[in-house]
Amino acid sequence: MDKKERLVAAIENGTVIDHIPAEKTFQVATLLGIQSLEAPITIGNNFASRKVGKKGIIKVSDKFFTDDEISRLSVIAPNVVLNIIRDYEVVEKKTVVTPDELRGIVRCNNPKCITNNEPMTTLFHVVNKQLRTLKCHYCDKEQNMEDVTLV
Repeated sequence: MDKKERLVAAIENGTVIDHIPAEKTFQVATLLGIQSLEAPITIGNNFASRKVGKKGIIKVSDKFFTDDEISRLSVIAPNVVLNIIRDYEVVEKKTVVTPDELRGIVRCNNPKCITNNEPMTTLFHVVNKQLRTLKCHYCDKEQNMEDVTLV
């Protein structure tokens, strides 16, 4: 595709988060803390996509996310692609990898869990990456990543 034909303006340096399911675009932005960045940010949503039907795209100038920040996305958008841009060219593509544990990202769905009753950080172990199953470190309740609430 010619650079001049893009739906959203090209960036010189930074990260383009692509193939976000349209209904998850703003959750991805929130999870990455994009609203607190000073850099120019472009968020597009409901673009046609052969992969996911309708997709969102987020472009962040002069920001390169850490592997830890990227792994947080596995909870809500496991198939996004991050394109690392330098001098208007894609120099690296990163895919989201589900980490072995999730700390302070999702809420336990057990109302009796200590994390819902005391001021403390949640911790989940990913017990099955294919089935996307999490287990609370504190109460052992299992839940599917599709059904989680973000902290």
